[in-house]
Amino acid sequence: MQYLALIYAEDGAGPQPGDADFDSYLQGYMTATKTYQDAGIMRGGEALQPVETATSVRIRGGKTETIDGPFAETKERLGGYYLLDCKDLDQAIEMAALIPTAKHGTVELRPIMHVEFPDQ
Repeated sequence: MQYLALIYAEDGAGPQPGDADFDSYLQGYMTATKTYQDAGIMRGGEALQPVETATSVRIRGGKTETIDGPFAETKERLGGYYLLDCKDLDQAIEMAALIPTAKHGTVELRPIMHVEFPDQ
């Protein structure tokens, strides 16, 4: 089953560029990524641009509206994701625990819903 591991943290939480432990923090991501690749479960993953670059889209009264920034008003911001193909939720949890941000933020696991569309 595929799981999307959504990586959330408050702005400024965890090691920042210039901090003494920032390089080891980034190394943690490289280690997690290599673990996923070696296990054959990684299907994708990227860091995201800062939340200030987000645009939210919604339709109200039949009109498309855009809003600068994220839709959710939360302290924690979505900073990146991994798409993992795990045998079950237990393995997905084990793999999510390798993500360095889990130590100061949150990694949300969401199962991917596969929908079959009829040929059109």
